[in-house]
Amino acid sequence: MKTRFAALLCAAAALMSTQAIAAEVEVLVGDLPPMVNKDGSGREAEIISTTLERCGHTAKFTIQPFTRHWQSFESGKGDAVATVPVGMPTAGTQTEPYVSYQNGISFLKSSGAQVSTLGDLNGMKIVAFEGAASIIPGLSDATGGFKSYREMADQETQSKLLYGKRVDGIVGDGMLFAEFARHLQEAGAASGVDASQPIEFRAIFEPTPYGMSFRDPAIAEEFNRCFAELEEEGKIAEINTRWADKYRDALSDNYMSY
Repeated sequence: MKTRFAALLCAAAALMSTQAIAAEVEVLVGDLPPMVNKDGSGREAEIISTTLERCGHTAKFTIQPFTRHWQSFESGKGDAVATVPVGMPTAGTQTEPYVSYQNGISFLKSSGAQVSTLGDLNGMKIVAFEGAASIIPGLSDATGGFKSYREMADQETQSKLLYGKRVDGIVGDGMLFAEFARHLQEAGAASGVDASQPIEFRAIFEPTPYGMSFRDPAIAEEFNRCFAELEEEGKIAEINTRWADKYRDALSDNYMSY
């Protein structure tokens, strides 16, 4: 009887311990559909929430413009921040990479452009996401050869510039552009551009890995462990492939191995 009672006490203590460390983690994320959608879904959002759930936590996403979410975290907001370039100084404890973006060049098929390397962008009018030159290796050194180069946070405007033939190409993640293109296609004539024009994406850069930063180093350690378990089980690859499949027409086989 005593042995059984002691076992029950141990089980109860273990349950209380698990409940004590379970937490709702406020994660600051960039407004980057389809990586993070307004409803908390998305390729990256699903990886984060699935990993935290494996650790016994839940994710609460606070969506802000990309790069501003880093600033908010530095100012003391949130429990964690997502999409942190590997090695970028941040508050808290950084994790190992959990997601990679496949940056490249998206352009109109009708342009006849032959692009396979960064050097092939010389003489072209290029627009990129805000902060691209500081994130993508080699880009800042190459922009001098472009006919024009500018960065902007509004990626829908980027897409309209391309469809309106005011720029020759968009530097950024192929899946992100494909999502904005889809919105313009659904809007039809109301978008103000002909978004039915076929596009191509070429992955001319190495994938860019990102980690997270957590204020609580214990949760950062848990995140690394739980992500490694999910990756070993193939669940992370399943998430990535499922989201890439939504944009297969635009991405073809150019989005990493997915």
